Amino acid sequence: MKRTKLWAGLAATATVATGVTVWAIHSPSAEPSESKAASGTRNAMSVDALLRSGLQRQIKQDSTGAAQDFRRVLELDPSNKRAWYGLGLIDQQSGRTTDARAEFDKALESDPHFMSALYSEAFMLRTSDPDRAIELLKRAAAIDPKAANIHLQLGQLLAVNHRKSEAEAAFRRAVAADRKSLSQVPEEFRDAVSR
Repeated sequence: MKRTKLWAGLAATATVATGVTVWAIHSPSAEPSESKAASGTRNAMSVDALLRSGLQRQIKQDSTGAAQDFRRVLELDPSNKRAWYGLGLIDQQSGRTTDARAEFDKALESDPHFMSALYSEAFMLRTSDPDRAIELLKRAAAIDPKAANIHLQLGQLLAVNHRKSEAEAAFRRAVAADRKSLSQVPEEFRDAVSR
């Protein structure tokens, strides 16, 4: 629900900003620009409506309908990170991991700091491509150093891949961010981390 409110707020802000800009520079020679601005506003509202529809369809487990909505968004806005991410989730849930990975990467091309895509791709790749998953989690941890869960996930992945000193450092950062996370640290690291 928060995403829906956020997207609705962003669309409203874009609509107001576009309207104010058009009003401020209105002149007879600006009329073609005004029609372009109105078209851009309609596109922004269409993108927002399609994203909301896609999310609602995903919640209702209508993957086909959600994918159609997200593809329509991409026709209007080819770099829309939320549409790429939505398609990635659909393909991930359907077992099409190659497609999902490409779509998560497209979302990250649009916004390299898009936490949802970083985390989802890392989670998907933790067994098939652990080095890439570790890289993605490190990026996520750098973006949000206080996210204990990301540090825990990174530590666990590093530990499984025999990178013990790096794992210990990740677990330390997790506990520093949230002391309650100590209970989730694997026992072999708990003493070193709790000091």
